[in-house]
Amino acid sequence: MKILLLCFTPLFLFADARANAEFFGAFTLLPPLIAICLAFITKDVILSLFIGALSGTFMLSFVEHNALHALVLSFSIFVEKAVQSLSDPSNAGIILQMLTIGGMVALITKMGGTKAVALWFAQRAKKAKSSQLASYFLGYFIFFDDYANSFIVGPIVRPLTDKFKVSREKLAFIMDSTAAPIAGLAIISTWIGFELSVIKEGYNLASEELLVGLHQSREQINAFEIFIQTLPYRFYNILMLAFVFFTIIQEREFGPMLRAERAAKKSQQGIDALSENLEDKLLEPKEGIKIQSSNALLPLAVLIIFAFVGFYFSGFASITDPDLRAQIQAAPLGLTALRETFSAANTATVLFQAALLASITAIAMGAWRKIFSIREGIITWTYGWRMMIITVIILMCAWPLSSAIKDLGTSIYLVDLLSDKTPLYLLPMAVFLLASIVSLSTGTSYGTMGILMPLTIPLALGVGSHNALVGADLHYYVVLSISAVLSGAIFGDHCSPISDTTILSAMASKCDLLAHVKTQMPYAIFICAISLFAGYLPVALGLSIWLVLPLNLVLIALLLRIFGKKVC
Repeated sequence: MKILLLCFTPLFLFADARANAEFFGAFTLLPPLIAICLAFITKDVILSLFIGALSGTFMLSFVEHNALHALVLSFSIFVEKAVQSLSDPSNAGIILQMLTIGGMVALITKMGGTKAVALWFAQRAKKAKSSQLASYFLGYFIFFDDYANSFIVGPIVRPLTDKFKVSREKLAFIMDSTAAPIAGLAIISTWIGFELSVIKEGYNLASEELLVGLHQSREQINAFEIFIQTLPYRFYNILMLAFVFFTIIQEREFGPMLRAERAAKKSQQGIDALSENLEDKLLEPKEGIKIQSSNALLPLAVLIIFAFVGFYFSGFASITDPDLRAQIQAAPLGLTALRETFSAANTATVLFQAALLASITAIAMGAWRKIFSIREGIITWTYGWRMMIITVIILMCAWPLSSAIKDLGTSIYLVDLLSDKTPLYLLPMAVFLLASIVSLSTGTSYGTMGILMPLTIPLALGVGSHNALVGADLHYYVVLSISAVLSGAIFGDHCSPISDTTILSAMASKCDLLAHVKTQMPYAIFICAISLFAGYLPVALGLSIWLVLPLNLVLIALLLRIFGKKVC
């Protein structure tokens, strides 16, 4: 009956996402499912995201209009959402920093900087294992932002991994696995401000009756302290980082990644169909110039240093609390100062500014060292922008899809479906699973955290109190549930084909997006399952995290040894 109603009846407008979730029910899952399924069927990401977004905007317009009218309106709503996405300061900053860093990468490539760095690594890297380890540990070095991680690591390491015939799929996986998982754990990063804010919001939404069992007032709750306490329980982040390391050390893979690695080893160039295209030849250094690693390292140093400085001063300018400002001024390099300023910083603007300064530095260096003229440097810089256009188009389709999913109440539907009547020991598992599903469907960690955290904390307090948990026991239970949200939210951000970090990792490694998703998804699901059944379940049943975590690491190494196969 509901299907017939949806097909033939003009409907009244539902003004909010909850009303849409209650009306559409399981149909709210259609847009992300359409986008994901079409992506694998057609192998065309842009078309798939576009149709997925249109299906979402069609449903939104169909709430108020009949089918024919809604079909016409769906395109207009898509365009409106695309414009709104680009007008959002955060998204605009992402586009600008992405284009500008693309221009900077083109400059340092033209100056021979990336080639020099790759040669430096090549002199020390004797085989594929060491080239992968270089990418892995560079990912740790760029811990402060997941976008910066992808942009910086890819161009530097890619020539080296190509030399040793490491597949672009494996490089994209290493980069993606050391981006969001590390940034989500870092106590000084562009993520922590949002993470602390959603934790605070969750406690603010809890009633006074629920907080009684904690033996703490609302004012005594320290979000940063709670964040630190969640770190050992971030199973997906920790285990994924360990898993990547084990695949490199053991030189074992399974599933589509094994096939991709073997295909790369058999190809003459190691990258087969993903070899450099003709346009990239335009970025080759001129003959006769001196190849110096400083041509890459100095602009990158400017990018990183000014990013850190920018985060600090941007965040400090945003802080209005006079007591907090005085505390920061009293200890400007203390942990509190760094935490609070980084949390309040306008990260998109800062990274754009840092990338612009790094680009100016690269142009000046190229002109000073007579590698190119200033005019040639600017042309090279703009060419780097053009290389990023496909990624911009993908994001312009992914953002309206995410917006439509939010308006349809997809996440609300999933929460209502899965969160009721959960036993005490199953709540952390259920929260982690729900966060994983929501983040996979929506492609956003921030959105998942923002939706689930305000629901999870009151729910954990209620379930814990109902089961007679008080004081430290109740606090531990809430911390475990919070960690499940923060960890599960990384899963979708890590492997969803509509996630911007997934898209950027594929772009930075010059790997086909669908090939990246296809090879990474089994690994992500593998670690997700271990986190669920060997991580959150035993700790919820009372086992010590300091016993569970080492056992999980041993389990991953053992399973990889059993089911993984040598690439060669």
